[in-house]
Amino acid sequence: MAKRLLAFSDRTAVAGVGYTDFSKNSGVSTLTLACRAILAALDDAGLGVDDVDGIATHRVGDSVPPSTVGPALGMNAPTWYLDQFGGGSVSHSVVGQAALAVAAGLAETVVCYRAINARSEFRMGTASSPGMEAQYQVPYGLAQPLQHFAMAARMHMIRYGTTAEQLGRIAVRQRAHAVKNPRALMRVPITLDDYLASRWIAEPFRLLDCCLETDGACAVVVTSAERARSLRRTPVLISAAAWGGGDSFLSGASPADPTVTAAAALAPRLYGQAGLGPPDISVAMLYDCFTYSVLVQLEDYGFCAKGEGGDYLEESLPFNTHGGFLSEGYVHGLNHVAEAVSQLRWEAGDRQVPGAAAALSTSQPGYVLPATSALILRRDS
Repeated sequence: MAKRLLAFSDRTAVAGVGYTDFSKNSGVSTLTLACRAILAALDDAGLGVDDVDGIATHRVGDSVPPSTVGPALGMNAPTWYLDQFGGGSVSHSVVGQAALAVAAGLAETVVCYRAINARSEFRMGTASSPGMEAQYQVPYGLAQPLQHFAMAARMHMIRYGTTAEQLGRIAVRQRAHAVKNPRALMRVPITLDDYLASRWIAEPFRLLDCCLETDGACAVVVTSAERARSLRRTPVLISAAAWGGGDSFLSGASPADPTVTAAAALAPRLYGQAGLGPPDISVAMLYDCFTYSVLVQLEDYGFCAKGEGGDYLEESLPFNTHGGFLSEGYVHGLNHVAEAVSQLRWEAGDRQVPGAAAALSTSQPGYVLPATSALILRRDS
């Protein structure tokens, strides 16, 4: 596949990643969580606060802005910052925009973070106003993302014969990865029988189809590839970053086919930037707010044909090797990027994919809100 050269393609890199503990009750503010994750990421890269001149995040009324985090860390006046309103759909665009800022010379080193007390403080559906569209949805049971995804999953089952057991295999596989991940909240193995016995939340979703509600933070450091090569860790190049819109269940045009997400339109643009295709991807971090979102993205990012996601699971490439949002913790997208970096640095321990060279990491694929974003990362050769 021919590569479409962009300003940042392979010219920028992730040089460090950092986490806080993941828990059900952090006992601290989102400001504290953000600062801890950023400091951990900088330490991982071998940098200090004084080396940072850019800062970025995304949030939905549930966290702390860069204008507060920067001074709390003692950062000198940043030359660039991003405070993007939006949930998981924009999680990867934040990193892409940081790469653009570095490539354009607006900043030399940018820290991207996401900090949330999503279990003890800002539970989903309560962090911010759902907007004016809610008055038209709530009377019909569409109160939260859960119901939107459940409706699309049911359509996939009706149209293609996708089964509960196929969704369950995703949950079981990701839990098996989490068992090997010391950060993961859920480290007790589960079986398909455990999955099928878990209680209904919104049919066809059971409890084990749904991501965790997590307190925690994650951060990544973005700088130029040249600078990253002089730092502590193996650079992970940002080969492609794409973001954009699609159809929406909330307002505007409804999708003609609910089993096709905005990721299907984004994927060719993303692969074109990197000059890669699905066969070149070693490992994928697919946004797993629900099991179905993994299955539909395997199709929409071209790893198998539409409707074949359930069968493809038997032979699929490695995905969500940290346990994902279902078992590691839900940090609204950024912990997927961090795990992709760990895999490409060959530092993922017992869950390492041998010889991992290129990774796809994705955001919420475009249900609920008409936006999605994704990255292709590559180990520096």
